[in-house]
Amino acid sequence: MEKIQKDATVDDAKPNYRGVKAMPYIIGNESFEKLGTIGTTTNLLVYLTTVFNLSSITSTNIVNIFNGSANFATLIGAFLADTYFGRYAALGFSSVASFLGMLVLTLTAAITELHPPHCAPGTNCDGPTTGQFIFLLGGFALLVVGAGGIRPCNLAFGADQFNPETALGKRGITSFFNWYYFTFTFAMMISVTFIVYVQANINWAIGLAIPAFLMFLSTSVFFIGTKIYVVVKPEGSPLVSVVQVIAAAVKKRNLKESGLAMFDYVPSKSINSRLPCTDQFRFLNKAAIKTEQDQINADGSAANPWQLSSLQQVEQVKCIMRIIPIWISGIMYYIIVVIMQQNYVVFQALQMDRYITSMQNGFQIPAASTIIFSMLVITIWLPFYDRLIVPKLRKQTGKEGGITVLQKIGIGMAISVITMIVSGVIEEKRRVLALRSGQFISPMSWAWLVPQLVVAGLSEAFTMVGLVEFYYKQVPENMRSMGGAFLFCGLAISSYLGSFLVSIIHRVTARAATGNWLAEDLNKGRLDYVYYLVAALELVNFVYFLACARWYRYKESCGNPDVGAEGKLAEKLGV
Repeated sequence: MEKIQKDATVDDAKPNYRGVKAMPYIIGNESFEKLGTIGTTTNLLVYLTTVFNLSSITSTNIVNIFNGSANFATLIGAFLADTYFGRYAALGFSSVASFLGMLVLTLTAAITELHPPHCAPGTNCDGPTTGQFIFLLGGFALLVVGAGGIRPCNLAFGADQFNPETALGKRGITSFFNWYYFTFTFAMMISVTFIVYVQANINWAIGLAIPAFLMFLSTSVFFIGTKIYVVVKPEGSPLVSVVQVIAAAVKKRNLKESGLAMFDYVPSKSINSRLPCTDQFRFLNKAAIKTEQDQINADGSAANPWQLSSLQQVEQVKCIMRIIPIWISGIMYYIIVVIMQQNYVVFQALQMDRYITSMQNGFQIPAASTIIFSMLVITIWLPFYDRLIVPKLRKQTGKEGGITVLQKIGIGMAISVITMIVSGVIEEKRRVLALRSGQFISPMSWAWLVPQLVVAGLSEAFTMVGLVEFYYKQVPENMRSMGGAFLFCGLAISSYLGSFLVSIIHRVTARAATGNWLAEDLNKGRLDYVYYLVAALELVNFVYFLACARWYRYKESCGNPDVGAEGKLAEKLGV
């Protein structure tokens, strides 16, 4: 679907892959971008409640909608990049938009006229004016535009700089992915420690100006490397092919396959692997039925692709359709990330003893920094798992990854149920101690949040990493730039569902005898009940995932009537 556009020194036939030479610019851009965006968004809940005087429910919904919009925008950004602008232009435009968005948020903190007056906690505080709120939302909108272009394009653009046809280029691509993950983790840890500390304990204006300056550096570094980039020219989106197959199948829905010729055209320069015919979604096969009315071009392609599709196009669409049930189960899993690590764990920390030592005038850990423990678990566990556990599993199972991708995802989903139960138990203990003491801040140490964060990090290390690998491997090769959009769109929908779930619980329990489960003061609410409810939902989702895994067929062996070379998750679990 794409071809290499010549750079400043080579022609179209022989692109000059600079590989490692381009990495300082791309990795530098990626590092500063992540430091900027994560440093800005990590502490948004605290910023909205303490600076803009919004309620915790309103703040939670705004953050959920913002995160959902930013993630959902990746689908639009990937489509525009693949179809019209290319990844380079999309990244450049989006980087500028992200910088402007961070600048707007910095101004809301630095200029007193752009935020409500400060007031003491527990008093009736004036909320933002209409103008202040619109200016704030304008900053969020610019950040959404930036995320929509950066998130789906940066990985693919970095991989574009290596020659995929050479061994050195393939190793370079693998190395780039490793560095990408390292910079992401590093940026997260710096953001939730140093930047969050500056925001919470020194000054919000300075704390938001630091990420904005880092985003400015990211944009500058990206454009400095322009002359050595290999730029991929867009030639149409693979999504169009998906729609064409569906349209052709609908038009020929009354035809029978038996006795009719099937159109099996394969482009000579196609990057897609040849897929065998499968029995799943047989109604799509009708798109490839060749009739007398269908005309063929001189090169063998269909004259009207909206009327006739090749069998390979049909099988590629089937690959996407097989992914959708697994993708749906991922959406439900994402809610644990939204509720656990982005929202209420921060509110829990705010009502716990956050002093590192027993001295009340000692160092107090910022509430938003507590989530660093889940990141530490991911950072420590993944190398340990890859270097020590996978080789042993490989010897026992004969599989390259030790276990299948679906097994990896399933293990993480099972752990997510345990995560929510542990979270409920800890919150119940925190609340009881707070009520006994009669204080807003529970005497329970913030360190009790570490167990639930550790289990949550372990779950994420299996499921989230597994889903990224699953989307990358199971989509057709020409749609891999859209594979990342699957992940972010799932996060988007889960953010909206998380906001919807919070609103429903808030409204329903407000009239309950137990009181509002999500009260402004967690000591008066029952957040532990919310965690138990989410645990039940995750258990139902896990059972649904097992059913989908039993049905799923891996792309590498679509023609096998069994699941394929990697086996079935459900069979391994004895389901």
